Amino acid sequence: MERDLYEGWVKAGYFTADTSSDKPPFSIVLPPPNVTGQLHMGHALDHTLMDHMARRKRMQGYEVLWLPGSDHAGIATQTKVEAKLKETEGKDRFDYGREEFVDRVWEWKQEYGGVIQSQMRAIGDSVDWSRERFTLDDGLSRAVQTIFKELFDRGLIYRANRMVNWSPVLQTAISDIEVVYSDDEGELVSIRYGSLNDDEPHVIVATTRVETMLGDVAVAVHPEDERYADLVGSTLPHPFLPDRQMVVVADDYVDPDFGTGAVKITPAHDPNDFALGQRHDLPMPVIMDETGHICDTGTEFDGMDRYEAREKIRLALDEQGRIVGRKFPYVHSVGHSERSGEAIEPRLSLQWFVKVEELAKMAGDAVREGDTVIYPASQEPRWFDWVDDMHDWCISRQLWWGHRIPIWYGPDGEVVCCGPDDEPPTGGGWHQDEDVLDTWFSSGLWPFSTMGWPENTEELRKFYPTSVLVTGYDILFFWVARMMMFATFADTIEGSPLAGGEIGVSAAERADRPQVPFRDIFLHGLVRDEQGRKMSKSLGNGINPMDWVRDYGADALRFTLARGANPGSDLPVGEDSAQSSRNFATKLYNATKFALMNGAQVGDLPDRAALTDADRWILDRLEAVRAHVDMALDKYEFSWANEALYKFAWGEFCDWYLEIAKVQIPRDWDAASEQEVTRGINTQLVLGRVLDSVLRLLHPAMPYVTETLWKALTDGVEGYAPSLAISQWPGQNLTNGGAAADEDAVRRINDVEKLVTELRRFRSDQGVKPTQKVPAALDFAAADLSELEDAVRSIVRIEQPKEDFAATASIEVRLSQATVTVELDTSGTVDVAAERKRLEKDLAAAQKELDNAAKKLGNQNFLAKAPEKVVEGIRERQRVAQEEHERITARLESLPKA
Repeated sequence: MERDLYEGWVKAGYFTADTSSDKPPFSIVLPPPNVTGQLHMGHALDHTLMDHMARRKRMQGYEVLWLPGSDHAGIATQTKVEAKLKETEGKDRFDYGREEFVDRVWEWKQEYGGVIQSQMRAIGDSVDWSRERFTLDDGLSRAVQTIFKELFDRGLIYRANRMVNWSPVLQTAISDIEVVYSDDEGELVSIRYGSLNDDEPHVIVATTRVETMLGDVAVAVHPEDERYADLVGSTLPHPFLPDRQMVVVADDYVDPDFGTGAVKITPAHDPNDFALGQRHDLPMPVIMDETGHICDTGTEFDGMDRYEAREKIRLALDEQGRIVGRKFPYVHSVGHSERSGEAIEPRLSLQWFVKVEELAKMAGDAVREGDTVIYPASQEPRWFDWVDDMHDWCISRQLWWGHRIPIWYGPDGEVVCCGPDDEPPTGGGWHQDEDVLDTWFSSGLWPFSTMGWPENTEELRKFYPTSVLVTGYDILFFWVARMMMFATFADTIEGSPLAGGEIGVSAAERADRPQVPFRDIFLHGLVRDEQGRKMSKSLGNGINPMDWVRDYGADALRFTLARGANPGSDLPVGEDSAQSSRNFATKLYNATKFALMNGAQVGDLPDRAALTDADRWILDRLEAVRAHVDMALDKYEFSWANEALYKFAWGEFCDWYLEIAKVQIPRDWDAASEQEVTRGINTQLVLGRVLDSVLRLLHPAMPYVTETLWKALTDGVEGYAPSLAISQWPGQNLTNGGAAADEDAVRRINDVEKLVTELRRFRSDQGVKPTQKVPAALDFAAADLSELEDAVRSIVRIEQPKEDFAATASIEVRLSQATVTVELDTSGTVDVAAERKRLEKDLAAAQKELDNAAKKLGNQNFLAKAPEKVVEGIRERQRVAQEEHERITARLESLPKA
């Protein structure tokens, strides 16, 4: 039923935002998934929570824009297309040339790029498909060129040789988020520089990347390390490069207590060495080409792959007597390219950068000043750690798929940056920069570029700034900070519709502070397996959310995630969680089926004075839960809200009120008294009101099953919306008329629950079959439960005693007003021989547990060595076993003699 329901919502336009509406706005932009991607559990959590918000706000009367889109994913997409062309045609991109290759990527995108959108429909995302965007569409390209030129003209974008993460396979710089670290087996080699004579100047350094010694230009020691004080300022010959002298420098970066206290310095192939090289004005020779092969050293190693060179150089150093130690295997952390899998190579490269100091300060101040609020607040320190110590951002990538950098170079060294309305220079010698922009550059503009910026659009005027950004805490820096930087910067551009308070909160209202892209940042945790481990291919513990949709339904997937999601906390899930949520959906179905079969109806509630204790109790509990849910959701406490709904719907409504309602609704209306008819009609109305409200409250988490059941409940009733998706959210006092909770009703229902529980336990202990009715005498008036006598007798299957009633057993139950005695006649309901056999078996098990506990607790050696927690656990087991032994013994003694 899910597909038809979803397409019906879309066709009816329920998810399409109206910019001319006078309703208050609520807007979210979907974090754009990669166009190559498929829905994984992280996406499913993200989308579930955003849809939860969007559906609730829509029901609360907001004009909701949930704007979808996808990211062109430069590296991922180009890699996929290159692999496909290699497999099908045996060609690479250079065989086509840039223009034709890009055309082939667009063709691939049209054919294969919509998988995740179909999966979003399957799980029920209520996005506005009419406004779907793509980071390479014309409008977003215009935004990218506009912001790039403005940054360039202000000197905030520059080109320089800097250290980057380099992928030799992809032959491009990659971002930090595209580097994954693992503990790899390698080697730690100690090399002797300088004289081989111990009495002459020398130092020993260690490295896991022997091949980089071809780029060594210095050895660094700590300024206060007396061992090397005489060497500082001197030079040591390079073992393979006679024209290079390596200077010994003193720098606080070196830890004198680690290893030998001396560090080899390769400024062009290590980020820390690069920083030290800048401080000491050291040369920075690059000794590897784009493919990770040794080059331009003038040694026999030129042309070798870095790993081959590592082995050859170590052997050559060993022949010189310079290898003084080797640990193998040596496990250490190594960064790998997420896309291609090979170890990344730190490499000095000519790249484009954004100067971030000014931008990062604006992003940090936005949170400091409360313009944007981070949930949970515990994530704020991480935010400030990043934005207050941010390094310039490398924005260029050596790819063909993406936003090409809008810089043109002239024949005489001219450099021209062109905006979207500028004509690029033409003629002999002019050419555009070959690189494209980092994907994060265009996605950093997402909140406002998707709404038409730099044009002054209706969407911007109605829905910007967005209400909340929803994402995982793991990309707080990589994406969220960049959106904040670009948005606050765009607010300073002359002529920008975001400037001067034209859009969103006016400049005067925000004390001349720059406009932020979102008012709240909600950071959820990561989805993990049941053991709390990160899902990964290597562990084989990943879960495909579409498998759960197929096996348990989209509602079960969504409710599992919503019920477990707390701000900033990771969420462990497994198959049992999905089954539990599926069972809950079934419970709702059965409850609705019962209600409809018993005439439940939606409409105005009768006066509270005409209602039973059970009616008033369930309405009061519903109002309390509604208030709890609203309070929790306003703070993004999804778990807190949905857990409360689960417990109320299953435990209080289904397990208790429905059982009582069975008694309150006459089975034979014609034979019922006027009072019984009135009570039955009132119960039907209360049933309808509670079920109606529960389905509304659960709709954001479980849209499909609630829509189906709610339509069945409200079908044909005047004044009700055609779909739960656009119905009204339960408001304050809609369930109990604003009355204070009826404490007497609460007390009586609590007493009923306790009485029924004790009677059920007693029946079980007596071996009475669940379906067997047992005569029982109980003074309900003394317990102040006269109104609920029929319900108790029905639920626990005890009947009125007859004239010849003779009690064979009794129990006492302490209730709120009194301790009541229940006398029961269990004769004829128990197979004494079978019951005695069962109890004797249970008694033997209890005795065995007692004996084991006594043996361990009587062993002084065990008590002396075992942890206190273990000993306490055994004592607790002994206590439980003793109680069980006494209970079974008493039951055996109470059985009739054979």
